[in-house]
Amino acid sequence: MALDRIYRIERQGAARYAVERNATLRELSGDPFGAYSAGAEIGGLDSPGLRLLAPVMPSKIVCVGLNYKDHAAETGKPLPAEPLLFIKPSTAVIGPGQPIRIPPGVGRVDYEAELGLVIGRRAHRVARAQAWDHVLGMIAVNDVTARDLQKKETQFTRCKGFDTFAPIGPCIAVGLKDVAPMVESRLNGERRQSSSTSQLIFPIDMLVEYITFVMTLEPGDIIATGTPAGIGPMKAGDTITVSVEGVGDLTNPVEAER
Repeated sequence: MALDRIYRIERQGAARYAVERNATLRELSGDPFGAYSAGAEIGGLDSPGLRLLAPVMPSKIVCVGLNYKDHAAETGKPLPAEPLLFIKPSTAVIGPGQPIRIPPGVGRVDYEAELGLVIGRRAHRVARAQAWDHVLGMIAVNDVTARDLQKKETQFTRCKGFDTFAPIGPCIAVGLKDVAPMVESRLNGERRQSSSTSQLIFPIDMLVEYITFVMTLEPGDIIATGTPAGIGPMKAGDTITVSVEGVGDLTNPVEAER
């Protein structure tokens, strides 16, 4: 299958989908989670009056903790026997270019670069062999984390659930099945994380089976597959970029919440 990149854009005051195919951005006709086609050309992503939005608005983001061996080592924790799951709320989602806002008094706040999977059709107790049939494509995720709060608590809802703590984007890359893309982060242009999803402790198809045994995933929901070593703090005035090979760059400024 040829690679499509599905964007959600604001143009002429309205949100709509567009698809980049063969380096050309076109209107998306049909359902991005079903049958769609590439329509009229609409220029480039830097066209005047065009703004990138979060590619999807998920009902939930299901995250996997400690899913890279090197990240488990840097945190001093043993490798998990099975996936460690937590959920980020839909209200935490922001798109490319939108600011990550650090709430007052939370202490250290970290970036975590991750590959995300966007669910394409309703998934309930999906067998591992059919996992990819339920995945629309891949996306970049920044699992922003209030680290000091995380160290105080056994649950991750508060430290990872603040508004703006789930940047996603810049697009959904369709057609990347069975690849192992590089996942990187750059803080103010300096590379901080770099690893391949070939280093995942629990691979993608296993995660789909495991998670959908617990909960039904709806079209547009996201599985964030974990972060590699190199996590670190951000502060107001910084710019953080998460890159997933084949997907592109997700860049967000960081500011203090007023």
